Amino acid sequence: MSLLMEHSLSPSMIRGQGYDGASNMRGEINGLKTLIMNDNPRAYYIHCFAHQLQLTLVAVAKNNVNCTWLFDVLANLLNVVGASCKRRDLIRKHQAQVVAQALEVGEIESGSGLNQERGLSRPEDTRWGSHYKCLISIINFFPSIVKVLEEIEENGSPDDKLKAQVVLGSLESFDFIFMAHFMLTIFGYTNDLCVALQRKEQDIVNAISLVKITTNVLQKMRDQG
Repeated sequence: MSLLMEHSLSPSMIRGQGYDGASNMRGEINGLKTLIMNDNPRAYYIHCFAHQLQLTLVAVAKNNVNCTWLFDVLANLLNVVGASCKRRDLIRKHQAQVVAQALEVGEIESGSGLNQERGLSRPEDTRWGSHYKCLISIINFFPSIVKVLEEIEENGSPDDKLKAQVVLGSLESFDFIFMAHFMLTIFGYTNDLCVALQRKEQDIVNAISLVKITTNVLQKMRDQG
């Protein structure tokens, strides 16, 4: 509260507060939400809608057997190929070769900001859009990942060979390919909504319109499926 006063912001003028709901922000004993409401009971707390959307998506996905299986496979994959710096470097090496070949035959374009080196991102339930970014990186790195898993299968320890074999079998299955692209499409729509909702210049009317548009698109996908 002293920070607000330092910037000539009166707590008595606060009419609302909103953030992602982290425990240190909304704690019932000494969180920011409580401190503000103790000083001004009219400063109603509203959970960040973009964060609610992400948590809802993750909760729904975990209640679906196919989605749960998909992200279990991804978790196992990341544990195997991310177990050491050597394996992560191997993926980068293979990916650099893939990009070089694609540039050579004209499949992709070169230029400022294009083809930047990226690593495999791990999904986290409390981080917005992390599942979407994880799927994008897995699909983009797919040929390189397969090569590294094959190398582990050939040269790794008995335990690592078994893990690589199991993960590789799942990655090359129709079910994994279908679910990965299906969830990428869904998270693509919802990620666009999350990004839009976090814009500083966003207004409530436009936000409601974006929510309706995304809801209609997802309902059409459900009906067509």
